[in-house]
Amino acid sequence: MINEVKVRLKDKSYDIKISDDLLPNIEKFLAPLLVRPRVVVITDKTVEKHHLGTVVESLTKSGVDVSTFSISPGELSKNWATLEIILDWLLKQKIERNDLIVALGGGVIGDLVGFSASILKRGVRYVQVPTSLLAQVDSSVGGKTGINAKSGKNLIGSFYHPELVLADVGALETLNQREILAGYGEVVKYGLLGDATFFEWLEQNAFALINGNLSVRIKAVQKCCEMKAEIVSRDERENGDRALLNLGHTFCHALESATGYSDRLLHGEGVAMGCVLAFELSSRLGMCSQEDPSRVRAHLKSLGIKTDISEIDGDLPSTKQLIALMAQDKKVINGKLRFILANGIGHAVITEDVPQDVLSDVINGSLSGR
Repeated sequence: MINEVKVRLKDKSYDIKISDDLLPNIEKFLAPLLVRPRVVVITDKTVEKHHLGTVVESLTKSGVDVSTFSISPGELSKNWATLEIILDWLLKQKIERNDLIVALGGGVIGDLVGFSASILKRGVRYVQVPTSLLAQVDSSVGGKTGINAKSGKNLIGSFYHPELVLADVGALETLNQREILAGYGEVVKYGLLGDATFFEWLEQNAFALINGNLSVRIKAVQKCCEMKAEIVSRDERENGDRALLNLGHTFCHALESATGYSDRLLHGEGVAMGCVLAFELSSRLGMCSQEDPSRVRAHLKSLGIKTDISEIDGDLPSTKQLIALMAQDKKVINGKLRFILANGIGHAVITEDVPQDVLSDVINGSLSGR
């Protein structure tokens, strides 16, 4: 059975297909999109070992000519240098605008390949095939593409939607525990920002999700995609409510920058930590009860997910450094940093009215682990 979610936009709509056996049958889903029997697949070295062969076999047996390219895995590859390498390779393949580029991998691959497709020949069609939990529930949906800059995370990019998203939950079986837990940081974000009932469901089903229950994983991926598709459909370019999807991300992006986009902190880990900080800040400002951040923290801790900055390995940034990095966030408007905070679990809001001393106190507390 294939579950489907539609992303409905003014100028373009596309489907998200969710199941546990899409990769071995990928030719069925790409065939209707092909103008000529030609596909290029871009992935990373880790995903290549697990899934590239399956994708290539499925396509070649149906007579499709396939070219592949792999880059180094990890956030450090999301830069100008790798972007140029990918673009040069695509040009050497003599890619035409109606050809199809497949982004096979996690969030880094999806962002990089999507951005490459958006600027190559002013736009080449592409398909997102996310293989990580984080990418399946969030980054592959909504058309945000880009790379990191020295100044901060995702500061260079474009809105460019795929033709299709294929989320094969079966691919998650190749992820290690840390990668699954990091992806869960994005899953729980959806309950926290807009659906208290979903958060309650996660409190009951998170262990099954993390430990590989396929039906639970499919339900979680579908729910997150439905929520994101609905928000993106009414605010495609983040002029309003779409900013709510950044719950936890202002803190997260600053922490990622401070840790050098290394494996000291995976993106989803930073999101989970950022959600805790956002609820702590909301509570300090009297926007939600004191029980809400405690409940969020307890849930994440029960799964073994880090909740405080003090838990990051290695040297830690100062409060002053983190606030300076947060000030470079792309959500700054008219010199003011917008925060995504909460009036309670399931009720995220956008606010600019955050006193510096309260923000500093919350960060200090997380740095000390108190």
